[in-house]
Amino acid sequence: MKILVSALETSSNIHLKELKKHLDDDIELVGVFDKELGNPLYDLTALAIMGFVDALKKLRFFFKLRDELVELAKDCDKVLLMDSSGFNLPLAKKLKKTYPNKEIIYYILPQAWAWKKKRVEKLQEYCTKLCSIIPFEQELYSKKEMISYVGHPLLDEITQFKHTYEKTDKIVFMPGSRKTEITNHMPIFRQIARSIPNKQHILIIPSKFDKEYIKNTYGDTSDFTISNDAHQSLIDAEFGFICSGTATLEASLIGTPFVMSYVAKRFDYFLGRMFVKLPYIGLANIFFDKMGKNAIHKEFFQEEVTSKNLLDEYINMDKKQFLNNSKVLREYLQNGSSKNVAQIIQN
Repeated sequence: MKILVSALETSSNIHLKELKKHLDDDIELVGVFDKELGNPLYDLTALAIMGFVDALKKLRFFFKLRDELVELAKDCDKVLLMDSSGFNLPLAKKLKKTYPNKEIIYYILPQAWAWKKKRVEKLQEYCTKLCSIIPFEQELYSKKEMISYVGHPLLDEITQFKHTYEKTDKIVFMPGSRKTEITNHMPIFRQIARSIPNKQHILIIPSKFDKEYIKNTYGDTSDFTISNDAHQSLIDAEFGFICSGTATLEASLIGTPFVMSYVAKRFDYFLGRMFVKLPYIGLANIFFDKMGKNAIHKEFFQEEVTSKNLLDEYINMDKKQFLNNSKVLREYLQNGSSKNVAQIIQN
């Protein structure tokens, strides 16, 4: 079986790697994904974008990429789309029009519960099967037979969980995987590292980045020990300073106390706040809100993201309560998703 895959995000490719373990050996992946999983059309590093402004700059390229993937799909048995709704929804539309009978599976659905609820109708129109990793997501969909909660991929990928809170000599810093996230956070993270003596400061850098990219994007990293293993670093650390994204849910599940921060381009942040009407941004906080509980961690945005605010949370956070909440979160998400998605693909 040959499957066309569109997985543009770093996090999507981590999930895809786990999913591939449960697929039959004769299944071939083609399309866009991390090069360690096969022979993709493009290196993911070239596709990394952030926000509306960056996306507009690369618009022509993404139209070309969409057309190339539609052409590739001609010889594929099924299509697997992962996250990246800004690209994958228009791709799904064109695939459906070109190949009306081809099975299109969407895994890591667009967060229509956060904004752009009209995407629900588009997903139901263009796709065949929808694999949800958010327990409450199914409520939005009228075609219940299309969508199923498959579990959460992080519960496949995380192999160790904390059961008691212990101080260690390590603190982890995760400035994100997109260029703008990294450049916005690194000056603040450097200040924090220099303000906490007698600790080892672990900086998580995705393994796909080469030395030149790291030098140009991260700048001076002499205050940090570099790690490519986010899970193990979170297990080892007593606390984390983490940019908004999948990593915040990862830390919440593992049980590593942290504070979340996010600094976007002003225009992007303005648009986001205008359209997204949610009390929180961090997924763990959103889940707790759905359960009628208080937030599991603090969130700081834009001008609030200062070394003082983040350090205050490091000092004052109730870390044992965080761990208790982490256990509640694990129960809420139930199980991993990869095996269930593999079964859907192969049926």
